[in-house]
Amino acid sequence: MLLIFAFAVVAAVGLLAYIRLAPSDPAVWHVSPVAATEARQGDCPAAIKTVSGGARASCQLSGTPAEVLSRLDTIALSGPRTIRLAGSPQSGRITWITRSAMLGFPDYTTAEASPVLGGTRLDIFARQRFGSQDWGVNAARVRKWLDGL
Repeated sequence: MLLIFAFAVVAAVGLLAYIRLAPSDPAVWHVSPVAATEARQGDCPAAIKTVSGGARASCQLSGTPAEVLSRLDTIALSGPRTIRLAGSPQSGRITWITRSAMLGFPDYTTAEASPVLGGTRLDIFARQRFGSQDWGVNAARVRKWLDGL
C-alpha cells in the first residue's frame, strides 16, 4: 500500500513538473488570432466571445497598430505571472504566457493589430494549453486587458 502511495505521489509531482517546465514553442503558439468575424467598433470588452478552451475578441480602435499593441503589451505585462513569449508592437503581433497562481498552468494570449480605415483592427485569442475547461479565466483576463485600453 505504501508503495502505491509513493508511486502516486511521484507521478503527481512529475506531472506538475512537466506542466511547469514544458517548453513553449513560438511556432505553435505565436500564430495569427484573426477570426473570420467582423471587428466591433469601439467597446472592445463587448466583443469578447467565449470559445472552447478560451476566448476571442475582434474590435476596432483608434491609433496605429504599434500604438494599440504597445498599450496592450504594457497592460498585459503589468498583470501577475505574465511574460511575453514572442512578438512586439512593431511586428504587429504579440503572444503572452500567463500562468495560474497555484499550479502554474499556462494560458496563451495572442493579439494582432492591423491597420484599417479609421484606426486599427485588434484581434485577440486567449486559450489554455492543458485541460478541457478554462472556467472563463481567459475571457476574464481578456476583458480586464481590454478594459484598460
